[in-house]
Amino acid sequence: MSGTDSKISDRRKRNNIMIGIVLFSFVGLVFAITVAKMMAGQNMEAFDHAVRPALEQAE
Repeated sequence: MSGTDSKISDRRKRNNIMIGIVLFSFVGLVFAITVAKMMAGQNMEAFDHAVRPALEQAE
């Protein structure tokens, strides 16, 4: 392997590692936001055009 091939290979490896770190950080951020929302006790039910007694207001 010549010197330029080695430099290109090293650069690609470094770039791949950086992309991996960025992707892993993004997944971690999405997971942390999801856990924070669930711990806050928010109602996670969405409107799906079905009557749900849990969402009805008591009279």
